[in-house]
Amino acid sequence: MTISPALPPELTQLVLDNLREIPDFPEPGVLFRDITPLLSNGEAFANLIDGLAAHYRGHIDAVAGLESRGFILAAPLAVHLGIGMVTVRKAGKLPGPVLGVDYALEYGTARMELRPETVREGSRVLVIDDVLATGGTAAASISLLEQAGARVEAICMLLELAGLGGREKLAGRSIDSVVVFESA
Repeated sequence: MTISPALPPELTQLVLDNLREIPDFPEPGVLFRDITPLLSNGEAFANLIDGLAAHYRGHIDAVAGLESRGFILAAPLAVHLGIGMVTVRKAGKLPGPVLGVDYALEYGTARMELRPETVREGSRVLVIDDVLATGGTAAASISLLEQAGARVEAICMLLELAGLGGREKLAGRSIDSVVVFESA
């Protein structure tokens, strides 16, 4: 992995300035961090995408957005960079043939899927999503991309909930989190 240096601190402040925290949502004891104020602020959202594009330009050949909010970040970033976007979806959302990987949830399992022909063999891919929590979705998605022949160059998360162990599940990977919250 060769992406460096870390994301600029201006991006962290930009996200923090446009983030809404909602206590006890979706259930008591949870602090939900809402990115819709960032998305609805056209200038702030454009500045975020500009900053990410400057950081990754020349290092990646495609952006893989993870369902569903990762799509919101991946599409404008891919357009800005003039490269393709790959969609990694939850089970049953793509017509076949697909590659699939199951991963563990707190109570049960889930599955991520990918149409393999959307990935160019050897392409350098950035995986992007809104939140890194336990790392299950990201790990499954990375496995799919690599099975399809991609080289995952970096992972970018808008928010990281460090206390939930996602970074550890992705050990050895280059992870850029715009904002890191030490407690979930």
